[in-house]
Amino acid sequence: MPAPLTIVIPTLNAAESLPGCAAALMPGLQAGLIRRLVVSDGGSQDGTTRMAESMGAQLVQGPAGRGAQIARGVAAADSPWVLILHADSWPGDGWVGAVETHLARHGDSAGWFRLAFRATGAAPRFVAGWANLRSRLFSLPYGDQGLLISRELLAQVGGVPDLPLMEDVALARALRGHLRPLEGVIYTGAGRYLTGGWLRRGARNLWTLARYFAGVSPERLARDYRR
Repeated sequence: MPAPLTIVIPTLNAAESLPGCAAALMPGLQAGLIRRLVVSDGGSQDGTTRMAESMGAQLVQGPAGRGAQIARGVAAADSPWVLILHADSWPGDGWVGAVETHLARHGDSAGWFRLAFRATGAAPRFVAGWANLRSRLFSLPYGDQGLLISRELLAQVGGVPDLPLMEDVALARALRGHLRPLEGVIYTGAGRYLTGGWLRRGARNLWTLARYFAGVSPERLARDYRR
């Protein structure tokens, strides 16, 4: 039986993160779970595309914008399931079994991982704890928690929203009632929090989410986010 899963990674100047992500995915290749790795690049200038090709990934290129990049990556998949990952979010030990269990038992649902940071201390634990609580209580996982979804279900909810920011929130809202936590952890990079401060960065993310729910356009949010 062909491997059931394509990994889709949207990238923009992610050369430093991709090797760690690829290493974390190796157990899936060894288990015969992964059929293809698709890197959907948005114009990287740091060697990301060369890195992707050296990893044996299928490279898809186009304008920057995470929603559109993910959609192009999913379009390149030829497997029934896709796992959408950020380049700096690396599945932890046991992720293969968690995915296989979901595929066998929950074919009508999408799955997300519990979040942890590749950082130590109370602040990373607090921020990750809030993210996991938000995901369970409000069915609102973010993109850095990964998204395991069948291409059939993704098509049913209208595909990946073509948004420059908040595409993960929009997709989670479209999947309400079809989201289920995976029995695994994903470890994401803490660089932005270490640079901007855990409290300040967390408050900024909450403010961006509140503005999105209040109706501010993703285009305006993206401009503000980049600043």
